[in-house]
Amino acid sequence: MAHTTRAASLFVLTALASAAHADIVTVKSPDGRNAVSIDSDKLTWSLSRDGKRILEPSPLGLNLDIGAIGPGAKLAGHAETSVRDTYDIVVGKARSAPDHYNQSDLSFNGKPQFHLLVRAYDHGVAVRYVVPEQAGLKSFKVMNEATQFNFARDYECWGANMGRFDTSFEAEYDQVRASKIRNFHNYMAPLVCKTGTGGTTFAIAESDVKDYPGFYLSGRGDAGLGVMVTLPPRFDNNRDYRFRKTVSASVQLNGQGFRTPWRVVMLGDAPGDLAASSLIPTLAAPSQIQDTSWIKPAKTSWDWWNDWAVNVPNAGVNTATYKAFIDFSKEMKLDDILIDEGWSVGSDIEPNPQADVTRAKPEMDMPALMQYAQSQGVGVWLWVQWQQLDNQMDAAFKQYAAWGIKGVKVDFMNRNDQEMVDWYHKVLSKAAQYHLMVDLHGAYPPNGLNRTWPNYITQEGVLGAENNKWSARITATHNVTLPFTRMILGPMDYTPGGFHNATPSSFISRNHEPQVMTTRGQAIAMYVVYDSPFQMVSDSPSAYKNADGSWADGAQFIQTVPTSWDETRILAGDIGEYIVSARRKGDTWYIGAMTNESGRTLKVPLSFLDKGSYSAQLLQDGADANHLAASGSTVSAGQTLTLTLAPSGGAVAVLKATPR
Repeated sequence: MAHTTRAASLFVLTALASAAHADIVTVKSPDGRNAVSIDSDKLTWSLSRDGKRILEPSPLGLNLDIGAIGPGAKLAGHAETSVRDTYDIVVGKARSAPDHYNQSDLSFNGKPQFHLLVRAYDHGVAVRYVVPEQAGLKSFKVMNEATQFNFARDYECWGANMGRFDTSFEAEYDQVRASKIRNFHNYMAPLVCKTGTGGTTFAIAESDVKDYPGFYLSGRGDAGLGVMVTLPPRFDNNRDYRFRKTVSASVQLNGQGFRTPWRVVMLGDAPGDLAASSLIPTLAAPSQIQDTSWIKPAKTSWDWWNDWAVNVPNAGVNTATYKAFIDFSKEMKLDDILIDEGWSVGSDIEPNPQADVTRAKPEMDMPALMQYAQSQGVGVWLWVQWQQLDNQMDAAFKQYAAWGIKGVKVDFMNRNDQEMVDWYHKVLSKAAQYHLMVDLHGAYPPNGLNRTWPNYITQEGVLGAENNKWSARITATHNVTLPFTRMILGPMDYTPGGFHNATPSSFISRNHEPQVMTTRGQAIAMYVVYDSPFQMVSDSPSAYKNADGSWADGAQFIQTVPTSWDETRILAGDIGEYIVSARRKGDTWYIGAMTNESGRTLKVPLSFLDKGSYSAQLLQDGADANHLAASGSTVSAGQTLTLTLAPSGGAVAVLKATPR
């Protein structure tokens, strides 16, 4: 169980709304730079950083079937709390994360009575609504939410407009002026914006979503610059969202009260500050798993992306093929194999009520396959369609545990309404009972659930490398936009490892052994830059070997690079331009650099290193897209590392502390 230290002080202030000085309640971050001001009479909030307004007064509230939480409520009092905590991270970008904040709990009289919780961290702020137990109130419905983020200026933003409520949450984060965000748009989290003041950047997101739908962000229409929260309607087993219902959430108090998710504004002095932040999981509920010792980071081979391209007669979904992938994982020093769609009886991407996810197809001798995997020291993950799993969840997880399966990749949920959010908690809780790790695809954006259920070690909800099989959408610009947008929320199963590298002009989309339109340098840099404690090695086994049987350029780096880290720093970069990430494991630092379609030479200061010397091994773009140039040197904290990146390229460096 994660160990948490806590040093908190609580001050209760009685602040009647009738008192003139009590109309505005301000909460500042521990460093004093971020300030949230609540107008308790109008029920609006505003946000400033270093005294400069980022959000103008913006409405707060919920529209319920029993009345509205909003203007007109009377402030009864507020309690101030200061917390300085640290919690352990099971797997992820660091070993631990700070939980340092100042909070105000504002209580309001009204029908219903409610509280507004306001937190200010050094790296962001958050607000949420709380409806406590009260006489005569057992349940209610949330029709919609009135929360808005009114921008002080016409910011330059990056967002993914999904349009629909039934979506796989995969899209480009396009650059857009705030004034061009329309009221009919549905942007998924995060929406990232630059303020224009130095490098100050903020992102709007959410955390700790439970018994409530996930949100989208829509423009304010004629009301002005900024965005407002839009909630999807309850699904209620109706797949056709054209017949939209007015209810977004159905709430039962059940003696515990009710809390909405946190509405979050992440803040940093540069875009990279958001990429290094752990604010979203920090705001989520602590781990519900007592013993997390079985939750381990891993790298895995994967059959689907390369189209079962392994040197086996009649390769496909059969025992011989997966034994060959087990052999490859062992030789490549990978931890696992992932058996994708097609292994079980009735396996399909559609619900298929006749499917049986507890039984393998006749072509798959699962006991023999598992025995072979265990003899080779290789773990096994299984893909399953979510509705098929839901029909047999207990029986399926019991069978998987009996087989010795390490984890499940669950796919095609493609929603974030209240019922689906509840299902995420259900499947993660049930998987934990059987010591199964989970990778969710067709998944809504991360909202801190990987802290609450640390067996949820990665997820999709990203426009990833699978799209290279049928499109030219996965550009270098897209790849260096993701670390500053989607990845700031949590791990992403982008599925890197493409070793059929091509230039954009020579790229051809194809299903079998697909190409990527970036260099080998960028392919390996993804293993440092992209967060995913369960990381794919997606290409065919032959892609990682030369004709003479030796390892191809970069293959040995993939064998040794970690997937979970002790520390993460973003050294340089800009959205859609380039990124330089540094991650530490023990006394070794890994640097990963990626650029867009423009080549560039980067000077990387090594001031983050401890005293002493380090051996530096560099792999940079070589003679063409498929080759790397290797070099070595000795460096120290006072020096600068030079990285030369080709167009659509990248580089890695491994810095190992030398014994003193």
